[in-house]
Amino acid sequence: MADAELVTNDERLRRIEAITDAALSGLNIAELLDELLERIRDLLKVDTATILLLDDHTGELVATAAKGLEEEVRRGFRIRVGRGFAGRVAATRGPVMIYDVGPDDVVNPILLVKGIRVLLGVPMLVNGNLVGVLHVGSLTLRRFGPDDVQLLQLVADRASLAGQARAQVLDRQAALALQHSLLPGRLPDVPGLDLAARYIPGHDLGIGGDWYDVFTLPSGWLGAVIGDVSGHGLPSAVVMGRIRSALRAYALDSDDPAQALTSLDRKIHHFEAGTLTTAVYALISPDRTRVHVSSAGHLPPLLAVPDQPSVPVSVSVDRPLGVGRPVSNRRTTVLDLPPGAALVFYTDGLVERRSEVIDTGIERLADAVRPGPAEALCDHIMATTAEEHPNDDIALLVIRRRPLSD
Repeated sequence: MADAELVTNDERLRRIEAITDAALSGLNIAELLDELLERIRDLLKVDTATILLLDDHTGELVATAAKGLEEEVRRGFRIRVGRGFAGRVAATRGPVMIYDVGPDDVVNPILLVKGIRVLLGVPMLVNGNLVGVLHVGSLTLRRFGPDDVQLLQLVADRASLAGQARAQVLDRQAALALQHSLLPGRLPDVPGLDLAARYIPGHDLGIGGDWYDVFTLPSGWLGAVIGDVSGHGLPSAVVMGRIRSALRAYALDSDDPAQALTSLDRKIHHFEAGTLTTAVYALISPDRTRVHVSSAGHLPPLLAVPDQPSVPVSVSVDRPLGVGRPVSNRRTTVLDLPPGAALVFYTDGLVERRSEVIDTGIERLADAVRPGPAEALCDHIMATTAEEHPNDDIALLVIRRRPLSD
């Protein structure tokens, strides 16, 4: 390249960096990717430029933005890492060039129909992690030199930040949508009972695998569940949603919490293999005097009875869901719920601390639990026991039987 051309390219690259920084600050990701592709096409004098971003959930590269190959994006082209040209770039995590492209070189027929003769692709990486692939193509035979490869990689590095930001934005939006759809926005009004709940995320996405649910069954019994799906963020939230819906379905077919959890355990083993879930499922009788409880490896609920110390419920604890082989001998514990008494269900994020055994956290929670209105009790528990910046999700559910005087 001539010196003047080098200067021109340096100036263009600086403009690319400035555009990237400005767009990232405003998270105008779609426009940023579109602008980057237009500039790299002009910079390298190529006919096509395409970005495929990695879908972590499927392990596929997805055509996300393109110039000259817009049909790829419109058709939602996907390819697994290791397959085809883009898949090879992703698998090797290094530059790949194909001179005189033929049917054996690519799996995407659009490239052949377009008449692309030369392809150059580089990986998009952030902190060593694959984000996607950026590739350019020429309709005429030409050679890409080391300077071209280096320049394309520099642009890919800038686009990688945008790709990562885009994925985070989409995950956050999806997580918030799940949160609104899966966690009850308002607890049901139940005669004879006073209900309140809290959910505090322990990470940026705003939702994870912790959940609670309360529902009235046709028999008049009230179902209440709290649980924790292993993992964090959107993947565990998606699994949590499926598990929550399944338990509601099993609750309609069984008046025994242990049997409902047995069915849920079989479902998780078959359809959610590798997922560990703990849960406590309770059924409260129509007259609100009795509670049937079954625990699948979850921390015991606390019972606060007027004029008595709050204590963990002595409930039989069976194996968590999704662990080992499905078990058929899960147990249900029956306990009394006196007037004015409150049941407190919670997840481990409320009581676990890295510097202490979990029993200490449960004792601290028990000291904070006292009979009284459910909303006030929730506020008091969160104010006195929850960390200001929790490292794990916190779910809390309080069910109080109204005093006879109410």
